[in-house]
Amino acid sequence: MPEPPKDDAARAPCGSGGPRPAVSDRPDDLIGRFEKRSFPAVRLWSDDVCEVGLRKHHVKALLELDVTRARRAIHAYRDRTGRKLSFTAWFVKCAARAVTEHPLVHAVRAGRAGLVIFDDVDFTVLVEQLVGGERVPLPMVIRRADKKSLDDVHEEIRAAQERRLAAGDVSLDRPRSRVLQALALLAPAFLRRAFWVRVTRSPSLTKKLMGTVAVTSVGMYGRSSFWPMPISIFPLCFALGTVVRKPGVVEGRIEPREYLCLTVLIDHDVIDGAPAARFVARLSELIESGWGLA
Repeated sequence: MPEPPKDDAARAPCGSGGPRPAVSDRPDDLIGRFEKRSFPAVRLWSDDVCEVGLRKHHVKALLELDVTRARRAIHAYRDRTGRKLSFTAWFVKCAARAVTEHPLVHAVRAGRAGLVIFDDVDFTVLVEQLVGGERVPLPMVIRRADKKSLDDVHEEIRAAQERRLAAGDVSLDRPRSRVLQALALLAPAFLRRAFWVRVTRSPSLTKKLMGTVAVTSVGMYGRSSFWPMPISIFPLCFALGTVVRKPGVVEGRIEPREYLCLTVLIDHDVIDGAPAARFVARLSELIESGWGLA
């Protein structure tokens, strides 16, 4: 049997200028060159959240929404002011407005016979950051998104994207929270997951630590129709997929339009199908009308 390569022969990625594993001419060498990387500790949170999220009873809706009017308004805003406006920030504002009108969709179960519906709509937005040489999505919480202006939400997201993390950081939170989270990652997996189960079953902890609505827009990068299917521990979760250009019918005419592939996860333990459908219909109306961008 061939011997596996030594660690020092695999320190540098293929194509780098560092040490490279020797090329073997032996026909029985089935390993070949390889690259060895460290696993970012922050990814352990993703493992835990997915494990706990699989126990949730989410109903999934796949939508295709015409965002032509909204994207034109965003481009016009940039041309007029010279400032960029985040599509994700605008989506957060639309979703916050729809949740305010249909608050049951972000309710949190309180035991077997109770629900807690918060007045404020707090969003967790996943922001891509460079951690340990690898880009990973990190959560940030936008508090009272329903009461903030679009510019305020945009600036919070932009500030989180531009934040530079120090070595060992596992969160975008304040320094004290980062230290506590780093220590928590040293705990065994069953303890970390028990913590998340406790959080999801406590309305106060849910609101305090992560809010009640999640948004991820990682899937917006691409040209083909793509609906992300996330696993979530939130009562309400949105996954923004790609924006694709295709023909659409407008006032009896066929013309090029831009469509957002959107996935919505709604917790069936707190809301039934009919009110959930009314919420989705209202959200679709706000998005397709370019609400708030006049």
